Amino acid sequence: MDAAFWRGKWERNEIGFHEPQANPLLVAHFAALRLPPASRIFVPLCGKTLDIAWLLSRGHQVAGAELSAIAVQQLFADLGVDPSAARMGNLTRYSAPGIDIFHGDIFELSRAGLGAVNAVYDRGALIALPEVMRSRYAGHVEQIADRAIQLLITVNYEQTLLAGPPFSVDGSEVARLYGEVYELTRLGGSDIAGGLKGKCPAAEEVWLLVAVR
Repeated sequence: MDAAFWRGKWERNEIGFHEPQANPLLVAHFAALRLPPASRIFVPLCGKTLDIAWLLSRGHQVAGAELSAIAVQQLFADLGVDPSAARMGNLTRYSAPGIDIFHGDIFELSRAGLGAVNAVYDRGALIALPEVMRSRYAGHVEQIADRAIQLLITVNYEQTLLAGPPFSVDGSEVARLYGEVYELTRLGGSDIAGGLKGKCPAAEEVWLLVAVR
């Protein structure tokens, strides 16, 4: 998926991937991260997810990366805050108390630019990418987040029945992408009511990734 594809989705308001509430698997399994108060959590390809408001409401800080300017604008509008903006090379950093969103290509975001984070929460990023892009993405996030603990939510279904995104990412793919760096624990999952896009059975799965240092 190239940048134009995702920008087009937001321009046409084709955002069926946007959930109208905080993700239930995040709510159920967030405690597994065992984070101290006021931790800073990186949310890659964040869109305007309500998961960010949920994290902020629990006293944590959020850093996000997002390609679409429309998504960034709507995120801050939904939060009811007016961010400051600063250029960072090819990125723009939008900041308000407790939150920094980096607008632009996530591969332009460096460890220094992101700053220290305590954890990564990935609900919609990995599954938005086709197989040919996943290894680069996984390695990049590992590097810029300095191997921080991750809570990863994937979607598992028969890929031949439906073209992504979201793409199917099963346990073997999680192991291929992350198994050399992290200890992987499947925390749970749940079936998607009515199937994925109403077309085929699917389940969300949640994984805990802890770096083996």
